[in-house]
Amino acid sequence: MIVADTNTIVYLYLPTEQTDDTIKLLHKDPHWVAPLLWRSEFRNVLALYVKKGIIDLSTAIAMQAQAEQQFADNEYTVNSMDVLSLAAGSNYSAYDCEFVSLAMCLDLKLITGDRKLIQAFPGTAMTAKDFFRADL
Repeated sequence: MIVADTNTIVYLYLPTEQTDDTIKLLHKDPHWVAPLLWRSEFRNVLALYVKKGIIDLSTAIAMQAQAEQQFADNEYTVNSMDVLSLAAGSNYSAYDCEFVSLAMCLDLKLITGDRKLIQAFPGTAMTAKDFFRADL
């Protein structure tokens, strides 16, 4: 089981350089969890792609529905004090710290493409590619 941040979820649904590694990750460990915040962040990315004409609205709606189905029963609320403490002790937003907090609370790895977040939380956050290396 892993905590997937919104970047990782985006990589799964929208083609990027990280998509192949993200698909491999899903095959290796299909049990992904996330804080409820992922829904709003993912919708925001999809809305941006629609506005830029990269995808159409019906595709965005289908992607959101599929992602919500994937995360059904795998969404968590997080402890506000923990999130605020992490945000206060780092240069990261409370949004990013929700994912970090969930990973720490569940003693899981947070999979992200955010290199600076990985540097700030090296025991918790890593890329999909690094997850494979750590598992060897």
